[in-house]
Amino acid sequence: MASISGTLTPIRSSLSSALALPKEGGYNGFTRDSVVLGVPLVEHGKQEISLSAIGAKERLIKRNFHVLKLRAQTVAAPGETKEASETKKTARKGNVIVTGASSGLGLATAKALGETGKWHIIMACRDFLKAERAARSVGIPKENYTVMHLDLASLESVRQFVDNFRRSGRPLDVLVCNAAVYLPTAKEPRFTAEGFELSVGTNHLGHFLLARLLLEDMKKSDFNSKRVIIVGSITGNTNTLAGNVPPKANLGDLRGLAGCLNGVNSSPMIDGGEFDGAKAYKDSKVCNMLTMQELHRRYHEETGISFASLYPGCIATTGLFREHIPLFRTLFPPFQKYITKGYVSEEEAGKRLAKVVSDLSLSKSGVYWSWNKDSASFENQLSKEASDPEKARKVWELSEKLVGLA
Repeated sequence: MASISGTLTPIRSSLSSALALPKEGGYNGFTRDSVVLGVPLVEHGKQEISLSAIGAKERLIKRNFHVLKLRAQTVAAPGETKEASETKKTARKGNVIVTGASSGLGLATAKALGETGKWHIIMACRDFLKAERAARSVGIPKENYTVMHLDLASLESVRQFVDNFRRSGRPLDVLVCNAAVYLPTAKEPRFTAEGFELSVGTNHLGHFLLARLLLEDMKKSDFNSKRVIIVGSITGNTNTLAGNVPPKANLGDLRGLAGCLNGVNSSPMIDGGEFDGAKAYKDSKVCNMLTMQELHRRYHEETGISFASLYPGCIATTGLFREHIPLFRTLFPPFQKYITKGYVSEEEAGKRLAKVVSDLSLSKSGVYWSWNKDSASFENQLSKEASDPEKARKVWELSEKLVGLA
């Protein structure tokens, strides 16, 4: 039996006191002189310990250790949450489309997201070269963005963008509808490729079609927090001071929208009135906020996608005001900074929108986000018209017809 000690491993000797080998030949136990594993056994009364018994016990121990190891690997730690499990499942970068990302709020948002290294930004822009230069100028790492052509004033361009995006093979996790046209001094209406008044056709109808088509892609995403975010405006919210500055937003009975906004067979304005460039913009923002709520009602529970709108603050120096008169562009920024205290820089507004894209605390669906003077986010209240579910349904159904989805 002395040869046994030379073949057993150190771990076997450490377990010797815990082993209870099978009893053979009526033997009731080891004597006080017997030593197991590594030390020769002394025979008493012709007793004999089977080498096969030792081997069987060794195999049993190894098997039990293996089972315990597997259990330790597969059983989740008590403190592990569902969110942590989801995060592990989607360790890849998130993919976010930002429209109008070549300047202003869109570019600031792309920069804020790109700096985290956690997002790949698809900069959906009308001017490809301008967007590429803008991304480089603000230092977005090349591996964190892709520029793709999109002209929201053309429904065909919207469809082509969606097709090109799908060909890229990327999953889609978040869509940010940010791009906007604002023509406050225009005396005559301008029109989209399909003949819709330009502000509503771009800001509302273009984004409406884009969001509807890309919902199918977002449903397939395994990301832990999928979102569609539509940038709103305080000027379209008539329960605020800024929203009551004439001309006020008012969709009326939607007769202009029903008549295709073409200025030929119907008015180019949603309410059927005379053209007003500033009002057309404000009306388009009401449509944006109504669309967000209707998306929430129709799709949130089914898909888990969160739908939200926001007003990140008054970016008084934004290029959105480039069509305004020079005196306005000169006086408006200091007015917002020192009188209303509502001024916010493009950089700060971009950080706020980036948080609505990625922050778990801002993932609630059906919400219109705003920020107070202490830069704290809160759920703001929309005006009666901008939160009217019946009007939202009508805008939805008319918009479906205009973009060819019904």
